[in-house]
Amino acid sequence: MRRPLAVLTLVAVLATTACSASEDPPETVSSQGAVAAAPSDQPSSSEAPSPVPSGPLFTPTQPVAMSVKGFWSWAFYDLKADQLYGSTPNVTSDTASMAKAWVAADWLRRQGDANKQPSSTALNELSRMIRDSETENTFKYHVENGNLTSIKRMISTCGLTETKGTQNSWSLTQMSARDVARLAKCIGDGRAAGPKWTNWLLNEMRNVRGPGRFGPIEVLPADLQKSTAIKNGWLARDDGQWHIACMALGDGWSLGIMAHYPSSLGKDYGVKTCREVTKQLLTQR
Repeated sequence: MRRPLAVLTLVAVLATTACSASEDPPETVSSQGAVAAAPSDQPSSSEAPSPVPSGPLFTPTQPVAMSVKGFWSWAFYDLKADQLYGSTPNVTSDTASMAKAWVAADWLRRQGDANKQPSSTALNELSRMIRDSETENTFKYHVENGNLTSIKRMISTCGLTETKGTQNSWSLTQMSARDVARLAKCIGDGRAAGPKWTNWLLNEMRNVRGPGRFGPIEVLPADLQKSTAIKNGWLARDDGQWHIACMALGDGWSLGIMAHYPSSLGKDYGVKTCREVTKQLLTQR
């Protein structure tokens, strides 16, 4: 039975342990961010570090506060310090088209492992799948990857802790925001696509265009937008909810933001959530 929707006020600040949850949070939530060493994600010291900016762009220890309808969560991975920050509980939401980044990565890595050279047709199809979020051929590659087996491989390869797959669907994959940040790290460090195809995939993700180019990329400094890899998901489902997923990967950092809310509010409502979370995390707002 669906719960009534209400305004959620979520305030994310620094904490020392990570939490997880398998169901939606209460209607009014005041939760704390998780700091952990990845990939083991063991609790950190009880003494909180001073809020020093993570690189020149972000201060992930500062509060992130919004009042929006539905559910939203975020996670920031400081790749240089190997620390993960974010809101809790670690509720999951649909990836929608964001999962296409893994579909492409898994297929390319397996081609490389088999010493096979993808055809120009295949590379063009994968390119459109990432840049334009074209869906026509996605299921074909997902099936070639092993269907649900591919999602399980993503979980084990990238050290994900909340992700769950669905047979015969890549877009219904359920991920927490911190698993999204981990997936971005996995793509960036070469585990996902392998040594031969990682740079190719990152280049495609840096050239996402059209309706899928939204969220974190919109509020980053202009000189860094070209070097930031992204893949977003957006879909109004039969459950009466818009599902929005934002993933971004930059120099030394990755970011995951998930949201779902009443379909009547439209896509832009969730797009603004991704944009506003990123804006609040920026060291210079």
